[in-house]
Order: sequence, then C-alpha cells, then structure tokens
Amino acid sequence: MADALAHPAVVQLRGVRKAYNVGEAFETEVLHGIDLTVRHGEFCAVVGPSGSGKSTLLNIIGLLDRPTSGTVEVCGAQTTTLHDRALTQLRGHNIGFVFQYHHLITAFTALENVMMPMLGAEEFASAAMRSRAEGLIDSVGLTHWKDNGAGKLSGGQQQRVAIARALVMGPALLLADEPTGNLDTKSADEVFALLRRFNEEHGTTVLFVTHNVAMSERCDRIIEVIDGRVTA
Repeated sequence: MADALAHPAVVQLRGVRKAYNVGEAFETEVLHGIDLTVRHGEFCAVVGPSGSGKSTLLNIIGLLDRPTSGTVEVCGAQTTTLHDRALTQLRGHNIGFVFQYHHLITAFTALENVMMPMLGAEEFASAAMRSRAEGLIDSVGLTHWKDNGAGKLSGGQQQRVAIARALVMGPALLLADEPTGNLDTKSADEVFALLRRFNEEHGTTVLFVTHNVAMSERCDRIIEVIDGRVTA
C-alpha cells in the first residue's frame, strides 16, 4: 500500500529463530534470524518453495508456536514472555486463521461453524452470536446455505465458511495458509476476492501463503521466504 509506512505495525519480528531438538545432536534450525514488519491494512503474499519455512513463520506470527529466540510483537503486544493463557486470549481476539483444509465440523451447519469462535467469548450473548454469524454468512454469499450441514457444501463453499469463521471475532490480522490450494480455479479466485474485499473494506491485515504466482502478484506486497530467511 502506498501509505503503508504511515500505519502502525500489526506484526513486528526481530531476530526470530526457530530450531527443533534444541541442544541435541540432531538440532535443526528452520528459521534463521528473521526481521519482518507487517503494517495495518497490508495484503501480503508469502511465497517460497516447499520446506522453506513459510508455515513455521506463520505459526509463530499466529502465536501457535514460540520462537527459539528473538521477539514477536503482534497487535502491539510483546508476546515472547506471555504465558499460554494470555497468548490464547490475544490470538482468539486478534488473529483469524484460514488453512488449505477448511477444518469445519461436518456434523454442524455452516452457521454453527461460524459461531464456534464466539462460544468462549463472554462478550457475546447467544442472540448476538447468531446475528453476527449470519451477517458474515451473508457477506460470503452463503445465505441460502447457512442451515446446510458443512459436509454437504462444495469445497469452495466450505472455504467461504472457513473465512467467515476466521473473521467472526473481527481480527486485526488474518493468516491464510494456502487457502486456495485444494480449489478449482473459479473457486480459488472467489476465495481470493473475498479475502481482498475484507482487507479493503475493514482494513484487515492479511498474510496469504501461496504457491500461485499469478495470485501473489495481485497482492500489495510479496514476502519471499527461502531456506528459513526472508530474502525479498
């Protein structure tokens, strides 16, 4: 975005390293001292070959994993020293996730799946939860399918439900890890357009992991990850 530098940082990584089996003979470092800033309202593609560390990076930004060293600031909060409960609260209220596989509960309806993140949030009464979820179901074009079982929806429809679910708490940051990878071209374009619309209309910051070059070029910015380092 042209004025991105004028916007506050939603994500700020400094010297982030991630290693597994630390201290053992087969210790493996996946991320090597990453510095990265993502500002409010940016729509960023995260690209790189398989095994380059993209998903590990997203998991750390999404507070699903902790770095071995370095600092991670998300939505103004320094997260490195937060205990697990505080991380869960910060993640639940500020970060939405959309994955390649939608992870819907197929025994529940589309509407019930969208309501799920709100069930543990004390600020929502039952009526408010339903109203908010219905509004998002409408906004992703599934009004007539809201009471259908999630397992009876097409792949593209299921991913739209997953997007609505990810946005139902009004997160500042949306992390999408290959959300179009299992979809046909038409459905993939529709999912991308939905993410873009929410970014533009609500200022939601989006990090979009993709192997689709054409799709990445439609983003505001491309973050390239190769061998555990941000190279561009």
